[in-house]
Amino acid sequence: MVKFLHTADWQLGMTRHFLKGEAQARFNDARLNAIEQIGSIAINEGCQFVVVCGDVFESNQVERQVLTRALERMGAVSGVTFYLLPGNHDPLDAASIYRSPTFTKHRPDNVVVLDGSGTVQPVPGVELIAAPWRNKHPTTDLVAEACRGLGATHAIRIVVGHGVVDSMSPNPDDPRLISLARLEEKVEAGLIQFVALGDRHSKTDVGSTGRVWYAGAPEPTDYDEVDPGHVLVAELDAYGANVGARQVGTWRFVRREWQLSEDDDLHALEDWLKSQPNKERCIVKLGLVGTVSLAQKARLDGILEDMADRFAALDAWESRSDLAVMPNNVDVEEIGLSGFAREALEELSEKATAESGEESLVARDALALLYRLAGARE
Repeated sequence: MVKFLHTADWQLGMTRHFLKGEAQARFNDARLNAIEQIGSIAINEGCQFVVVCGDVFESNQVERQVLTRALERMGAVSGVTFYLLPGNHDPLDAASIYRSPTFTKHRPDNVVVLDGSGTVQPVPGVELIAAPWRNKHPTTDLVAEACRGLGATHAIRIVVGHGVVDSMSPNPDDPRLISLARLEEKVEAGLIQFVALGDRHSKTDVGSTGRVWYAGAPEPTDYDEVDPGHVLVAELDAYGANVGARQVGTWRFVRREWQLSEDDDLHALEDWLKSQPNKERCIVKLGLVGTVSLAQKARLDGILEDMADRFAALDAWESRSDLAVMPNNVDVEEIGLSGFAREALEELSEKATAESGEESLVARDALALLYRLAGARE
């Protein structure tokens, strides 16, 4: 029997273009803090070791500070060894971060790089079969290569890999894909007991054996991830596996579309934004669709401007946004324009109601700004 913690895709040093100033710093800190939480889970649940299945770092060129702090956090977890697998973001190539002077100098004794040079025994009776990436563009199934020639053994074998399983890929001809059928054959034959994978950021049980898993990313990285923010605690022997997820992530990525046409719609949007928990760790993207008056657009801009200060990021979902601004008679009278200014207002209104295009977006914003500057009120 062996009990261990399976995690992957830490991507330490990741930056997000939509995070500004201190929000990016908090995002970075959360990823480093996840290491401490992973260590605590491993200790509290009696895990004998931790496998990190690729993309430990965002790239081989992360800042020195990110690397040294990560190694220090792992080194502080007394009695638990971290086995790090190079993935597609941090491959074991000539520029590998795992071969850098900084890594070599600061690597604690409880951090081991799975370089694929041979079978690793984390504890007696257990073997790790590692399939590291040696460059960003492999031409074969690295996991299948690592498992080639495995014979019968009394040891519990855990395959540690990174990449996309063929059954989940839209491109079945990609030579890098991991063959699920080959893995399940080896599982059913008793040649391997578990396959710990990285690359997919969503926690996923793959296939039918219950022994091939993606742990997902411990902190989410994008909107399209399903159920990220976990690590897996796996307990297994030659006959079965018991796998459980543990929550680690503290950040959220949220996307939502809103249909706007009435004042009540604006109230509902504002209430929803206010109701979101932990706003400083929440990244929101909104798709706004519908038709609003100048007064409503001005109010909408005020809501978004106010709420943007509370969230880590609050952005427009451009591909799902189609909000038309159509001044009504009340808008026009409240602005109180005449002559050439009135003609400019009418021209902007015409452009703002165009079907699409950058000119239409600029006109809508200009109309709302004109209304706000004129000091109009609902």
